[in-house]
Amino acid sequence: MIHQSVITDFCQKQYMPEIDSSACIHPVATVIGRVSVGKRVMVSPFASVRGDEGQPIFVGDEANVQEGVIIHALETEHDGHLIEKNLVEVEGKKFAVYVGKRVSLAHQVQIHGPACVGNDTFVGMKTLVFKGKVGKNCVIEPGCIIMGVSVADGHYVPAGTVLKDQDAADNLPVVTDDYPLKDLNRGVVHVNTSLADGYNKINLPQMIAP
Repeated sequence: MIHQSVITDFCQKQYMPEIDSSACIHPVATVIGRVSVGKRVMVSPFASVRGDEGQPIFVGDEANVQEGVIIHALETEHDGHLIEKNLVEVEGKKFAVYVGKRVSLAHQVQIHGPACVGNDTFVGMKTLVFKGKVGKNCVIEPGCIIMGVSVADGHYVPAGTVLKDQDAADNLPVVTDDYPLKDLNRGVVHVNTSLADGYNKINLPQMIAP
């Protein structure tokens, strides 16, 4: 289902998602409000991307939002005034949630803004990122909690880690050539962009509310 947001005291305008024609939004996924979805993005069944509280939400080209993923955010305005603490800045623009190009959000991931995930990063199953930033070319192994910290480019977070201390985040291991999951994201992106292309060819029905 694709539909516009509603007017509230934390959102003064109604917004309809902006979705590139090459992206695939599965008919039983939900995209609401001030959301931008880039080229060849795959949004899989039962995913929810909801830009009706915190907004805007950005999903970059060739990213994938897998089954059960939730992208949402704390309110970013009130009575027409921005709530700066609930926004992240990327390349001079402000977002409630920013998901970069070729990012994989695996099954049941939650990205809750304010949050940012950089290009070419894999976020493993059942991981939560909340009030956090994850850099480019990272691997977040399954079952992690990343809250209130920043993960630098090119690092990985071992499975099941609860990461709430910036000193711990600064000492995460680096993705090296012998790291077993170094190339995982490349394959996941290839699969999901191919799926987006394929499903678009068969014209899956889109449920777009007025």
